[in-house]
Amino acid sequence: MTLSRLFFLLLFLPLFLGASTFDESNSSSSDELNGSKTFINQKVLYLSFNETPKRVIKGEIFSITLKLLSTVPEFETLDYAFDDYDGLKLINEAPIREFKDKFYYDTFYFIVEKSKAKLPDITASITTQNGFTYKPTRLQGEMLEVIALNPPKNFAKIIAESFELLDFKTTSYDDRYNIVVFSAKAKRSDIEKLWLKGPLKQGIESVYPSYDESKITYYAIIGKDIEHFTFSYFNLIQNRFQELSIPIIVHDDTVTTQSDLKPTDQSKEKLKSAVAAVVAFVGLALLLFRRRFIYIILIIVPLVYIAFQLAPSKEVCVKEGSEIYLLPVYNGTIFETTASELIMQKEGEVSEFVKVKLKNEKIGWIKNENLCSR
Repeated sequence: MTLSRLFFLLLFLPLFLGASTFDESNSSSSDELNGSKTFINQKVLYLSFNETPKRVIKGEIFSITLKLLSTVPEFETLDYAFDDYDGLKLINEAPIREFKDKFYYDTFYFIVEKSKAKLPDITASITTQNGFTYKPTRLQGEMLEVIALNPPKNFAKIIAESFELLDFKTTSYDDRYNIVVFSAKAKRSDIEKLWLKGPLKQGIESVYPSYDESKITYYAIIGKDIEHFTFSYFNLIQNRFQELSIPIIVHDDTVTTQSDLKPTDQSKEKLKSAVAAVVAFVGLALLLFRRRFIYIILIIVPLVYIAFQLAPSKEVCVKEGSEIYLLPVYNGTIFETTASELIMQKEGEVSEFVKVKLKNEKIGWIKNENLCSR
């Protein structure tokens, strides 16, 4: 190659390279104008922890709040990715968002599941309405100090800002046990962890879990010798255990609510029948001695009442394989299933359930759809 040719190539090579770069740039701009997804390697997000706890309790629900500033004023999506965290369970995938003074404040809730815990490493990324994606921003998580409680014996495994009894009722379960049914609400609590020490049997009848305010309906079968049923929970605000007590007052009313499980007290009914018989006898004596027909009323009314009480209870036919519920609620606790078609004594009914007495004198609830005709 001659010196003149070499000089020519060195002179025009930058022009060829520039043309190539120009073509690629035009191609990229064309993609952007056509709205195709384009990655822009530019930092536009500034992310930091705004609120994080330094110390948490095992079993506690806590929150972290992220503070984010975007130099891109308008975007379509703002996504977070969590990784490299331990001992924690994320509760809400979507953040609770607040926008204030050009900053986004995004709150996430976690529950502490282990004795050691680390906050997640968090990656934030945005996509604009035109399909542009920018360089993600990453935030490193920190280790948390986890405290294990030393609870009292009656601890109900509830850690909450507050735990409040809304309603409760006690009815007889059988000759040895009563059943207590109560509803409660709690703030910032894993309410499904509720467990009471001592009952023969216990369980959840219905529950509405939430990281904010949760609700539960719970039952416990306890001995008839218990006059006050007491349990405790840990109050996060007061930083101490608090006791709750349910007075055990056995209700004997007829079936009107879901927690009414007891048939009419037969001993009281026998006493009423005896009083009615005495009234009828007095009415008969007055009729014989004074011979006034008005005393017939004192005879007829008590006798009608006695006849009503002595009349056999209505029986119902229950299909084979029918589930017998502890309470008349759907998705409630099933304590027995009929092995064959049975005739049971009907004690009452409410909504879509019929209250029946089993051969072992226990009380249960059958769905109307499981009744058979005879």
